[in-house]
Amino acid sequence: MVFRSQIKGSAFALTLLASLLIHGNIFAGTLIGTERECNIHQGPCSITSGSYNVTLNIDPKPVKHMKELTFRVTVTPCDKLPGILLLDLSMPGMVMGKNQVTLVRNSRCIYEGKGIIVRCMSGRTIWRVTILSDELNNPAFTFNVRE
Repeated sequence: MVFRSQIKGSAFALTLLASLLIHGNIFAGTLIGTERECNIHQGPCSITSGSYNVTLNIDPKPVKHMKELTFRVTVTPCDKLPGILLLDLSMPGMVMGKNQVTLVRNSRCIYEGKGIIVRCMSGRTIWRVTILSDELNNPAFTFNVRE
């Protein structure tokens, strides 16, 4: 009887975890709202997150590992947003350690900051940029980095 209730409890916990992973886009402790795959090498990528339009651009192109990059995020409307946003760089399915870029609003609704995408020792090249903002619902972009 006790064993049966333990199995039911474990099954419930596993079902809850699976639901959060599938529907909540939870990975490595970061809650991701809307996510979009993009070809950042061809130009900016945009996503609608709630009532905001968020556009990511990275220069120089092509985007490569171990080079200083300028991350530019345009958010409209931005009148109720803070002057600083935090951008989180991660790899889907792999823990890479903390790599975050502080973005400062430099004009109107454009946030900008500099950072480096590190080379993964496994050779994987898919990266995720998540704008960490409760107001924006943590929009994310995934893309390939070139060698």
